[in-house]
Amino acid sequence: METQESQTQSKTTAKDFFINLGAIVTLGFFVGNLISLLFTIINKVYPLTTGYNYYGSSSISFPVAALIIGFPGYILLMWLLEKGYFVEPEKRQLGIRKWLTYITLFLAGLAIAGDLVTLLYYFIDGQELTTGFIMKVLSVLVIALAIFFYYISDVRNKLNSVSRKVWVAISSVVMLSSIIWGFSVLGSPRTQQLLKYDEQKASDLQNIENSVQSFYSLKGILPNDFTELEAQNYYLNTIDSQTKKSYEYQKTSDTTYNLCAEFNKELTNKGYPTRSVIYEGFTWTHPAGYHCFSKTINPNSYFKPAPAYQ
Repeated sequence: METQESQTQSKTTAKDFFINLGAIVTLGFFVGNLISLLFTIINKVYPLTTGYNYYGSSSISFPVAALIIGFPGYILLMWLLEKGYFVEPEKRQLGIRKWLTYITLFLAGLAIAGDLVTLLYYFIDGQELTTGFIMKVLSVLVIALAIFFYYISDVRNKLNSVSRKVWVAISSVVMLSSIIWGFSVLGSPRTQQLLKYDEQKASDLQNIENSVQSFYSLKGILPNDFTELEAQNYYLNTIDSQTKKSYEYQKTSDTTYNLCAEFNKELTNKGYPTRSVIYEGFTWTHPAGYHCFSKTINPNSYFKPAPAYQ
């Protein structure tokens, strides 16, 4: 005679497996991107002000897209599961459901513990507890606690149709508020596009600067224009991808020159961070509109070959 456990396991179908797995994977996907979105917003509102900070992209496009698709997908999968449980209540005892639920509880518990340990470590170690750091800790803590309490309530059969709807409503408000907050702080999708253009321009100018330095190290003089650089087989992008106009290179003396471009948005040390804000101690900050960066070559930093004997 089969045991109840074996009977339950025999009812596990491919549909059950993939819907349960899909729900948990989708949960991790949208929660991870929610935290990414919140961290990006916090970095903008409370930027780091010490040291040469290497910033990541300020774009919130992917996290927002992930939330818009991932969260409704999770709700749909959970609705399908609850619909199946209503028809076949014994499916609540499926092994795949129990395993994935307890794995989720375990990971949420680790996140809570790790978050609190990090906060306590910073406090004991005497490190500065900045507003941005505290907000990041609270963001992870609140999200992890919400997941933990939801699934522990589910395990204990404390959830009903009404309470589940309340959880969905609260979660929806959090998702929507986070997205609105992100756009209000970092700008609309159009603003994100303009920032990416500016990021590419700063990267192109940085590459041009590298080529100019290489040219000087070989020739001992600055190039007169882009043509001389290109003649040395340097790979350069001298065309602004947005305006389709050439960047400007202006030789102002034997050791100084300007690099100029047209920018969309102002970038300050506390403004929109980009991947190329800081490079070798030089900060690519600029106002909106046409701007030139003044660059200086230090002749003493380059090797000079000894003169040949006559």
